[in-house]
Amino acid sequence: MTTHAPRPEILRYTAFSSSPEGGNPAGVVLDATGLDDAGMLAVAAELGYSESAFLTAPPEGLGGPDGRAYTIRYFSPKAEVPFCGHATIATAVALAERTGPGELVFATRAGTVPVAVTEEGGAIRATLTSVEPHTEEIADADLAEALAALDWPAADLDPAFPPRIAFAGARHLVLAAATRARLADLAYDFARLEALMHRLDLTTVQLVWRESATVFHVRDPFPVGGVVEDPATGAAAAAFGAYARELGLVPEDAVLTLHQGADLGRPGELTVTLRTGDPRVHVGGTGARIA
Repeated sequence: MTTHAPRPEILRYTAFSSSPEGGNPAGVVLDATGLDDAGMLAVAAELGYSESAFLTAPPEGLGGPDGRAYTIRYFSPKAEVPFCGHATIATAVALAERTGPGELVFATRAGTVPVAVTEEGGAIRATLTSVEPHTEEIADADLAEALAALDWPAADLDPAFPPRIAFAGARHLVLAAATRARLADLAYDFARLEALMHRLDLTTVQLVWRESATVFHVRDPFPVGGVVEDPATGAAAAAFGAYARELGLVPEDAVLTLHQGADLGRPGELTVTLRTGDPRVHVGGTGARIA
């Protein structure tokens, strides 16, 4: 942190819940021009949330509505990450409370991310549009190591959902549990999973259980960020939407509901929208300020 600049205002918001007790908390700094990289990391570490977001002026040529375009960076308590969905939603809600709903544009390390903000029944809702996603297969040895770190027998996986690495701004390993009980029982080897994730450049492991055709329950171990589990993970939700569509597990045009955080006592809901002819994924939810 630079010594000549005053400490910026640090806001605390939750994303994917209209209650401060639900969803995923994020730190939000709406003017981070007085912070260098070390300063941003220090703020994120002090807050201890899975990620915090830091806004500065937009790069030249970004576009977007006048005064509603920004550069955004994301830091976990341990490192910078290229993209974070819940901190994007939290930041959009914080901005909307000050400047009203409308369109926002963020320049992230992963690419340009537009966000549409609306007000519905007194609640602010933000929907981000991901960068173009893709998926890739995971080597058998790496999958075996991930399952060993999780202490999940391969027989506990849902055979309808092949393990894949999915990307929609950040890389996530998607593993599907055959039962809700398997998903609920999460006690993993932190150091072992962290080492594998660093080697594969993964941000989280997206653990999924399918309740119905369009309703899923998810959990996201996040040891590389210094956090045991992320309560609501927008980037992983976007990656999962791309994965599910690419593998034909859901229609090309679909609205998926992801429930996350209940196992941590912080229930949240993420809406994943897939549109025919649009390769990107749209992830939306509400947000609230944490006092």
